Amino acid sequence: MLNWNDKVTEKQDELLEDLQKLISFPSILDESIATVDAPFGPEPKRALEWLLEEGAKAGFKVKNVDNMAGHIEMGEGEELLGILCHVDVVPAGGNWTYGPFDGTVADGKLFGRGAIDDKGPTMAAWHAMKMVKEAGIPLNRRVRLIIGTDEESGFRCVDRYFEKEEMPTFGFAPDADFPIINAEKGIAGLVFSQKTQTPDGQLLHFKSGDRTNMVPDFALAHVKADFSEIHQKFESFMNIHDVASAMVEKNDVIEITVHGKSAHAMEPDNGVNAAVLLASFLNKIFDEGESKDFTQFVLDAFGNESRGRYLGLAFNDEISGDTTLNAGIVSFTPEKGGKIIVSMRYSVTYPFEEKIATCDDRLIETAFSLSVQSNSEPHHVDADDHLIKTLQEIYTAYTDEEAKLLAIGGGTYARVLEKGVAFGMLFPGREDVAHQADEYVYIEDLLKATAIYAEAISRLAGENNEGDTV
Repeated sequence: MLNWNDKVTEKQDELLEDLQKLISFPSILDESIATVDAPFGPEPKRALEWLLEEGAKAGFKVKNVDNMAGHIEMGEGEELLGILCHVDVVPAGGNWTYGPFDGTVADGKLFGRGAIDDKGPTMAAWHAMKMVKEAGIPLNRRVRLIIGTDEESGFRCVDRYFEKEEMPTFGFAPDADFPIINAEKGIAGLVFSQKTQTPDGQLLHFKSGDRTNMVPDFALAHVKADFSEIHQKFESFMNIHDVASAMVEKNDVIEITVHGKSAHAMEPDNGVNAAVLLASFLNKIFDEGESKDFTQFVLDAFGNESRGRYLGLAFNDEISGDTTLNAGIVSFTPEKGGKIIVSMRYSVTYPFEEKIATCDDRLIETAFSLSVQSNSEPHHVDADDHLIKTLQEIYTAYTDEEAKLLAIGGGTYARVLEKGVAFGMLFPGREDVAHQADEYVYIEDLLKATAIYAEAISRLAGENNEGDTV
């Protein structure tokens, strides 16, 4: 067996330089300047084109599918191993120590938006493919690095890709945790809308969050109130919660801003929801009416817990654990009332229709109604599948650790495969900094993951797989 660790060490500088280059593209969805030629905005397209050009220069087969997705392929054979990655990222947000698109190396880490989600893992998989090719490993299956540009906003990229390209026989997505994730929760977009709008003149504007898959770290409100009366209350409230905030009066309107802490929607409790925090203060100063109905509902539904108990949506199973709700986009205007757009990550055995019906019943006595905006069903691969057994052997060989099977609330491209799992590259014990300020990857982890992926490619697609049906 080749020592892929040694091979990766030889390629370390090249790997880091390529990752820095990929991070330099601020490949964030921008539909305001999207075109037919750049459907998710120019930067995701640039990142995709650069990686495909690198594939072509290295002698691989490449294909661009409508500037939404593409692939880099090697090997021969009817069966296809798919490795699904993405080059789009969530917005950088604020409070970075280093430039989010600089790829700064410091303290054994490489910092940048996408370093761990998913540009670092993408580079690890890409360099693993190159090493297998350069080593001359005979393959009897094709290997295809499938690259998306809209993973963070709804998978439209891979939806288009698989309209036009074949489904891999099996595969993995290096876009989550090691050891192996064989269960991914369902992901539903829920919209809670205020039923009636009778402006009461208290809350004039409320806005927090841009993406449902992030805990919002900033909230803004414009209110009509007596500044001298509420200022001290605000100061006392914010001292208790110890977060950055501000209150200023402009043209008889009070502007209030509150900062929270961003985190991935798969576990909202890892963050501090700025919308909930600001609503909890406003609820203390509002009189009865449309404004207080809005803040009260935010508090009732999302103020004390993230499991959906108040809404009747809570559920837990042994395979995948708790159902979670993240109030990711929260807004209010007097004319339209309040709207809360929620990412619900629900358990593998979740009785979806039954739970939605229960929630509808509970909302009858509230000022809000529910609509289901989107729904991606759970994904699960049996623990005894040969794909999982092979990846477990590889992981254990390279880490000397047991390859436990995991379930997550995040959604990876593995869920679009008929047979696919998420495989790294966040190692056990490492802090998950995806979607957070100062996102980083440990360089030693990047190298180790690259070696693991090289071994996985050579085992799953090489002639020595002995014709295993995966």
